[in-house]
Amino acid sequence: MPVSLIFTVLNEAHSIRAVLDTIAAQTVLPDEVVVCDGGSTDATVSLLQSETRFPLRVISEAGANISRGRNLAIAAARHEIIACTDAGVRLNAEWLEKLVAPWSHIDDGRRTTDDGSERSSVVRRPSSPDWSAGFFLPDPHGTFEIALSATVMPELRDIRPETFLPSSRSIAFLKSAWKQVGGYPEWLDYCEDLVFDLELHKACGPFVFAPKAIAYFRPRGSMRSFFKQYYLYARGDGKSNLWLKRHLLRYGTYLVAFPLLLVLMIMLPGEWKLLPLAGLLAGVAAYTRTPYRRLANLGKGLPLGEMLKAVLLVPAIRVVGDVAKMIGYPVGVIWRLRQ
Repeated sequence: MPVSLIFTVLNEAHSIRAVLDTIAAQTVLPDEVVVCDGGSTDATVSLLQSETRFPLRVISEAGANISRGRNLAIAAARHEIIACTDAGVRLNAEWLEKLVAPWSHIDDGRRTTDDGSERSSVVRRPSSPDWSAGFFLPDPHGTFEIALSATVMPELRDIRPETFLPSSRSIAFLKSAWKQVGGYPEWLDYCEDLVFDLELHKACGPFVFAPKAIAYFRPRGSMRSFFKQYYLYARGDGKSNLWLKRHLLRYGTYLVAFPLLLVLMIMLPGEWKLLPLAGLLAGVAAYTRTPYRRLANLGKGLPLGEMLKAVLLVPAIRVVGDVAKMIGYPVGVIWRLRQ
């Protein structure tokens, strides 16, 4: 079956070549690429329009958020299978082939009529999925980005497909399924792909996991930009009423459990102080165990001094991310209640 690949852009002139080059290097090329530009003021659109290695169309709507842009691109796509990624990523060579493999047996129903024209209607087997999910890995540059990747980015071994909510930087679905769930939620500026995932799962059942369909993307390059990113993610959680228990657990950890342990360390006499201290150290160890395991892989080749820096950065990144979430979540909740 033919495949439409879609993504959105906004002032991506500095990075758009990377994704275009990796699309051109795919073992299976998309039958078309549809890109929605949200109002770029740099050379993004001209760079896209100069692409000749595969069919590419650009549509534009100034001010469109990422949900709106994806919906516009999907609506303009000519084919039933939609593959979705993001600008600023690198796709491994087999990304599209592995991502759309679940539909490789589907007959697109193209038939030549007596007058020589073609008619097309999708002929699916009952076992055909409505969506598939690839994976994503970090593409870090420098010690901070390595530490950040280790702290917040899962490895494949961390993924349970039955509970995994894929990022829309590496996902494919039928256009009919997209219509069924009403598309991406245009009222959300962040976490829109998670809401879309949940609606697809509810309406269409589980996805087919394609772990070899990998999109590589660069994490944030500074603590400030990371804080803003996680603030906006948590604000999106609050707007869409996602992960209430997780956020309550975070508030309980930082505002109740941690202060209580500190008070006990101050007030308890003598050797009794070791009990809350042991509890505190156990909590820190549990909180950083998985990031340090990932760091052992991502940090291979780092000089000793840079590795020690990354080790110290991990708990700091944890705390900064949690504080950003604790600030952002109630802002989103207030927005939702007002709406």
